[in-house]
This record gives sequence, structure tokens and C-alpha cells, in this order.
Amino acid sequence: MTGSVTLPLWLFLLILAFAAVTFASHFLFPSVRWFFRRRLERAVAQLNERLERPIRPFKLAERHDTIQRLIYDPEVSRAIVATAEAEGVPENVAFERARRYAREIVPAFSASLYFGLAIRLARWLSGTLYAVRVERAEVTSAIDPEATVVFVMNHRSNMDYVLLTHIVAGTTPLAYAVGEWARIWPVSRLIRALGGYFIRRREGDMLYRRVLAVYVRLATEGGVTQAIYPEGGLSLTGALRPPKVGLLKYIAEAETGGRDVVFVPVGLNYDRVLEDRLLVRAAETATRRFRARPHVIAGFILRQLWLKLRGRHRRFGEAAVRFGTPVSLAGVRAGGSAAPEALAEALMSRIADAVPAVPVPLVAHLLLTEGPLTRAELGARARALAAGWAEEAAGEAALDQALGQLRARRIVVAREGRLAPAPGQAPLLAYYARSLAHRLAPDAAAAQ
Repeated sequence: MTGSVTLPLWLFLLILAFAAVTFASHFLFPSVRWFFRRRLERAVAQLNERLERPIRPFKLAERHDTIQRLIYDPEVSRAIVATAEAEGVPENVAFERARRYAREIVPAFSASLYFGLAIRLARWLSGTLYAVRVERAEVTSAIDPEATVVFVMNHRSNMDYVLLTHIVAGTTPLAYAVGEWARIWPVSRLIRALGGYFIRRREGDMLYRRVLAVYVRLATEGGVTQAIYPEGGLSLTGALRPPKVGLLKYIAEAETGGRDVVFVPVGLNYDRVLEDRLLVRAAETATRRFRARPHVIAGFILRQLWLKLRGRHRRFGEAAVRFGTPVSLAGVRAGGSAAPEALAEALMSRIADAVPAVPVPLVAHLLLTEGPLTRAELGARARALAAGWAEEAAGEAALDQALGQLRARRIVVAREGRLAPAPGQAPLLAYYARSLAHRLAPDAAAAQ
């Protein structure tokens, strides 16, 4: 028992490493995790005192725990059995597929990253790129604090995520439904940490749909504030798209007990959509495949920062956001019109009413419908067109800014004292004009 044992140095170091890992995993790591968890809970409690709508426990749950809760949900269990029977595979194979789907969907929210980095970055990026105009931002203050709030918005640009995050920063953190475009490293890790959950928009697998439905239901029942796009994706034409029912159906089916679900319509519009040429090209080729390229995104941000530091940066015009009248799901149910299709149409109608006017779409509409105009004629036509609903967008300074931007991008040119679309640029002008096509008659953009 007291004899010596001779070991090779490599084996001794390996045993020592195993012992250190075992000690850390059984004694050190749990204590460290407990210490940081306690500090995080205190920080979140202090943060909740400043937020209009506190962070819900479901959002703060450990990701592993949420995944386990999801895959052992009775609805998912029944879907696993049905999938195994339909495909003739063992239930454990279908179960592992459900687990993979759950890991793909469930976020890993970090309050410190969201409030420490994301909001600051969203505020800086929004203010750097645009003159941000917000209308009726106070609508959420009148909503029952215990209600689940769901922002429903039109999808013009990937800046929509950034803009709304900045605007509601003092209200609550948002959980976004994010498409496949961002499911690449490291963008996917960042989005998960910010509370976003990934969805496959065209996935037909019944098991996947059930796992997603149960996650959305659990988040809704847990009071998590969400932001979704009923259109299902970016508008390639600039016009509002017909609504899709999927996520709205999952939310409406949630059993929230006494907790109401309140939908807040949000309309967004831009003088310049960062992806405008890409979207117009995609519409022409009927292709909807977009992949996030981190080096392009990082390069764009660094370029804007460099221009700002040199004092040569110019904003891209206005980014306007308007909040519409909220819709209570309890009120809809009481009125007997809670069918998902009817709910989706009603919400899209309110989103359309909320879409604000900005100068570039007005200018685009006039140049497409009335042909070349002098600057004075354009101003007079814009004021007549905007009378009663969009006077701010038709102001002289706003029109000068819009024309300056369009001419700098060579979308509009001046010939013999008249402004006209540059050769080959009518489709891009039509893209902007269509953002207000539901308000403007006739819709000249539709003919382009």
C-alpha cells in the first residue's frame, strides 16, 4: 500500500488533468455558476424597476431547461409518436429530431448583452443612418402590465429589427422571430443571445411545426413580449404583402389563463432602404434567397463610423415609425371573430393605416405619375397630395433632402430645369412609391 508506482510523465499529466476537470465540474463550476446567477438575478431585479414591462421568468430560464420543457411537452410527445408511425422509424429517432428542432429554435437570452451592448448599438446605428421620427410611441403604457404584448409590423428592411429595438428600449426586451438568412455563425449566436428565435418559413415537416408552435405558445403564456412580421418576409416590391397566418395562429391558440394578448400594429417606412437594389433585383428574378454576410455587415458599419469620425457622414434621410391602435385578443374573441385568417387580415389593415409617409416615396410617386417636373411644380404637387395626412413629408426642407439623396445616388436627374427618373431607375423609384400605394391613387408604381 505504501509502495511507489512509476508512471510516464504524459500519463501522470493526463490523470492530473482529469482530476482537475472532475474537481472543477463537481465543486468549483456549480459554485461559480451560483455566484454569477445570484448577481444576474439582482441586476435583473434592478433593471425591472426601470422597465415599463419587466423581463418575464420564461425569458430568463436556462436554455437547456426550456429545451427540455419543450421536447417533453404533451403536444410534442404526441407529434413524435405520430411522426414515428407515419415514417416507420423508431420513436427515439423522431425524438432526437424534435430535440434538434428545439435546439435550433430556442434562444439563449442574455440580459447583460441585450441592455449592455445591443441597445447602445441599435441607438447609435439608428441615429447615425437616419433621422428617426416616432409617432404615438406611448400606446404601450395604456396596456395592462400583465398582458402579453406582440408587436406586429411591416417588413421593409433588416434595419426594422434595429429600429424597433432602439425605440422600445425603455419598455421591455423583444423576442424576434428570425428567418433562415441569419442562421450562420457568429450572427446566429448573437441573435440567440438577444432573445431572437429562428424559424424555417417554408418548412413542411409536421413535427417541426409542432415544436415551433409549442415554443411560441409557451413564450406567449409566459408573457414574453414578441415582435413578428405577418407578411412572413421582406417585401421585394415595396408594397405590403398579404399576411401569413402561422405565428399568429400559434399565438392565438395559447392558453394564457387570465392574461390577455395585445397586438400592437407598427408601421415603418424609410427614405432609403439599405437593401433596396438587392430587393428590386430579387423581385425581377423571382428569387427570395438571402444570406447574411458578416464581413459585408461589419464593413458597412465600420465605413459609416469612419465617415462619422471624419465629419463626412450624411444620413440616409428619415426612418419613420408609427404605432397603431392596439388589438386585444380577448376583445376579438368576445366579438366572435378570432379565426386566425380574420385576425391576420385585421392586423394587416391596421399596419397599413399606421405606415407613415416619408419624402422619398412621395417624390417617387409624383415623378412616375406626372413625368418630369420643375422643383416648384414638384413642391406644389407634393403639398396637394399630402394635404391632411402627410404634410411633414411634403415640407420644403424634407423634399430638398429627398431630392438631394436621389440625385446623389443617380436615381433622379435634372434636365433642362426639370427633374425626372434617371435611365433604368424607374423600377427602383417604383419600389419606394409602392410603400404608400395603399394610400395613393392611382397606383402608378404598379404599372412599372
